[in-house]
Amino acid sequence: MAKDWSHGEVLKAIFPLLDGKDLIACMLVCRQWRDIAKDDYFWKCICARRWPSICKRPPPSLSYHKLFVTFSKPQRPQPLLPPRLSFNDLEFYVDLWSDDQLLFSEAISGSMLRMGIKNPPPGIPDVLRVHLDGPDYKMVMHVDPRFTIPLGRTITVSILIGRRDTNEVACIVNKSVFDYVDGSAFRALAYDYLKFSPGHPFISGIRAWVSLLFMANGNDNIIDVFGIEVDFCDAASSENEVLWLLDMLDWK
Repeated sequence: MAKDWSHGEVLKAIFPLLDGKDLIACMLVCRQWRDIAKDDYFWKCICARRWPSICKRPPPSLSYHKLFVTFSKPQRPQPLLPPRLSFNDLEFYVDLWSDDQLLFSEAISGSMLRMGIKNPPPGIPDVLRVHLDGPDYKMVMHVDPRFTIPLGRTITVSILIGRRDTNEVACIVNKSVFDYVDGSAFRALAYDYLKFSPGHPFISGIRAWVSLLFMANGNDNIIDVFGIEVDFCDAASSENEVLWLLDMLDWK
């Protein structure tokens, strides 16, 4: 009995010196160690080293042991709940202009945009084929018939989106200029910042990117457009994330 008592006193002198991970490991040794290590005094010593201010006025009815276990372990990413919106509910309205001349105008269903280009046209550059087959989530529509754009002209794009479930419309991009042409990637890019509902006041700075996908045609002054791509890679990299993002837009 005296031996057990002295053993316990030694543990009580050592436990306050340990960090939380080691003290948790000690609780797994045996019942005696566990019962001693459950004393909240030891966990207060650990918390005082990590969050000294909370020991000055501890939260009511919260043990230091629970405090440490709750906030010291790595937080796992929480999976998204299923989105309330479906691509089957959506319609995308795409208009491209060259100055005052309409180049392309199409209404495309969300399900078609979701499917992307299943059969790229012959002669598509390898770099674009790799891009379209890549893991990043993107929405792509086929342009038929294809059209050409002389470089140096101001080309703008507007994309509105409608939803059948609420009969509302929102804006993705509005008269955004394709001011960057990447000849090595065969893409021309424009972007605009998404406008969110007042119900989400702290979300901002997320861009919608629109890319014109074009072919090599032997003329460096003209791009031959066969597809249009929309993505939100700043914030959404999966179908569910895109739908949650669209659901938060400022629908009118």
